[in-house]
Amino acid sequence: MAMSQGKEELLPEDVGTDDCLTLYTHIYSPDLLKDRVAFITGGGSGIGFRIAEIFMRHGCDTVIASRNFDKLKEAAKKLSVASGRRCLPLCIDVRKPESIAAAVDETLKELGRIDILINNAAGNFLCPAISLSFNAFKTVMEIDTMGTFNTSKVVYEKWLKDHGGNIVNISATLGYKGQALQVHAGSAKAANDAMTRHLAVEWGPSGVRVNAVAPGPISGTEGFNRLGGVRAEATGAFQSIPLQRAGNKTEMAHCALFLASPASSYVTGAILVADGGAWLTSANDVSMLLGYWSSEKKREK
Repeated sequence: MAMSQGKEELLPEDVGTDDCLTLYTHIYSPDLLKDRVAFITGGGSGIGFRIAEIFMRHGCDTVIASRNFDKLKEAAKKLSVASGRRCLPLCIDVRKPESIAAAVDETLKELGRIDILINNAAGNFLCPAISLSFNAFKTVMEIDTMGTFNTSKVVYEKWLKDHGGNIVNISATLGYKGQALQVHAGSAKAANDAMTRHLAVEWGPSGVRVNAVAPGPISGTEGFNRLGGVRAEATGAFQSIPLQRAGNKTEMAHCALFLASPASSYVTGAILVADGGAWLTSANDVSMLLGYWSSEKKREK
């Protein structure tokens, strides 16, 4: 584990790219998820990729699923080499239930079970509400919210309702205080938080736990780059966060690992906020964010 800028707490290893860790120190037993199978949407990059890796380093086989099959194949090879576990790449569009159903059928054919579902597929960008097209708002809702419901429903119907298991939704804190320029993603993730609780209530009797992780700014992700994280880090903006830094992907994977494992056996309907306290203290300055958005738009032209 790496030291945090001279602070006493040790941080888990991470790398900024979509590559596997060269060094990993187990916090939990290495066989915590031994011989289980996890189905991970958006598993080819970012937080989803690291979740797949950490699960596999704890004895789990995985399916990573998204629309970019070439990227998935490359990611699956890296993950299997690093962990010695099996990783099946499958092309899906979470907006299309028939696409999900085909991928789940293939998973059950190849791996025989699905113990864990990680709903990580998402789309996000900065945009003021007045400039947001109707279609752009709809697309984010379809991927983030409908995609989470679609995938959860298919996996539940085809496996979890008869065998039990765990669902972990990757959420966000954007809606907690109405983050500027994020009405689309904030609304979608708020709906997912409600869905987490509803499904926890309805599916608990079937032995299915449903929880969520709400990350803050996480380095080494597309969202971090796209939503101004690099600039915020360079200007010292993260000093306003109680833990005074961005999080890393391995930290988020550890949160998902906890919720997907027997370590959290009596936890359901919970939203685990993992943002270093960012939402409590970070600025929500509309003028400043509009200025950043405008400058980025000019740079793109």
